[in-house]
Amino acid sequence: MSIQKIVEQALQDGYLTPAMETEVGRICDTAVELSIEDYMALDKLMGALLTGEVVAVPRKQFINVMEELVLTEAIARVAEIQVTSVHTIDVGDIAAYALNRLPPLYATTEEGAKYQSQRASEELQDLIREQVSAAIARSLDQPNFFPERQAISKSTGNEVLKQVSSLLQAYAPDFEEQTATDREAS
Repeated sequence: MSIQKIVEQALQDGYLTPAMETEVGRICDTAVELSIEDYMALDKLMGALLTGEVVAVPRKQFINVMEELVLTEAIARVAEIQVTSVHTIDVGDIAAYALNRLPPLYATTEEGAKYQSQRASEELQDLIREQVSAAIARSLDQPNFFPERQAISKSTGNEVLKQVSSLLQAYAPDFEEQTATDREAS
């Protein structure tokens, strides 16, 4: 999305979201030179922010208390298992699986977070344990295919292209030779 479109959206909505702010920053950081229109749009946005016509939404005005509760349970359970097992379990995968199956408990104040946490401890602790157990069981049940695999890191398009190219060379080293031979035979 362009700076001009982001500013238009912010003026229309009356809000500049953290995602919009991040995108404007990314564009400004990566651009060699901004256009006159971009500078004018940024000037308009600054004016709207100063007058209150547009409000910048803070990065995080709320928390999901369930995340902390699930993460605590997942860490404890995974630690127990890894003491007696050779399996490597990703705590993040366990927490995400369980959180996707549990109700969120959002709070905007410390008092609200304490209330939600106490409520969850009283009413939902068994459900949290159950979902974390299901996540661990699912993780342990999956075979460990290609343990040497690595996630493609997020960077520039050229970096991703190089990573994909090296993966292809590792898993299909004869591909280019075959295509060249196939072309010659045609």
